[in-house]
Amino acid sequence: MGLPSDIHPTFQGTAQAYQSSLASQLWLVGAALVAVYIVLGMLYESYIHPVTILSTLPSAGVGALLALLAFHAELSMIALIGIILLIGIVKKNAIMMIDFALETERSGKSPEEAIYQACLLRFRPIMMTTMAALFGALPLALMSGAGAELRRPLGISIVGGLIVSQMLTLYTTPVIYLYMDRLQAWLRPRKRVPLVHREVPSSPASVHGPSLT
Repeated sequence: MGLPSDIHPTFQGTAQAYQSSLASQLWLVGAALVAVYIVLGMLYESYIHPVTILSTLPSAGVGALLALLAFHAELSMIALIGIILLIGIVKKNAIMMIDFALETERSGKSPEEAIYQACLLRFRPIMMTTMAALFGALPLALMSGAGAELRRPLGISIVGGLIVSQMLTLYTTPVIYLYMDRLQAWLRPRKRVPLVHREVPSSPASVHGPSLT
């Protein structure tokens, strides 16, 4: 167009608001993760096991992004809301297993036996809650008509994140739990054994009294 070099195009109005919202996406996700970590740390009174629970979230984010790529949907603010929702939905898999494993450990079982029993006994409620959320998001992902282009990224991100996280967290969470349990045992300060002061026995003369000569 032959414009001077000191003239630069910028977004205005709704487009400018959208660009500013995209710039704050990482801050929103980071703030959500920090809030979840603080709440889990207060509930479990531990710095380690909240990390185990949050380890399930990367698989959900990867699944949401892959689903958006597969359906040629944009990573809009609505899709970001779906990813933030996944933070609250997906971590319940690890919460169910770890909460049961900690209770089992208190009864005297080893961490390996505790997490194994947790995986067996918590598999059904994990699948039930995941399938309920998955089928609830399917109408959003498959809908058509007026306003569908606004709601479809929300459903696509939720469905993709749930499918991928469900396939991975059932295998990765027990492994991470065992490693974190060993790390916690290594970081826990060792209890010092108190020294026992043994009394030196007195001489026979002092025990039986002075001898008579």
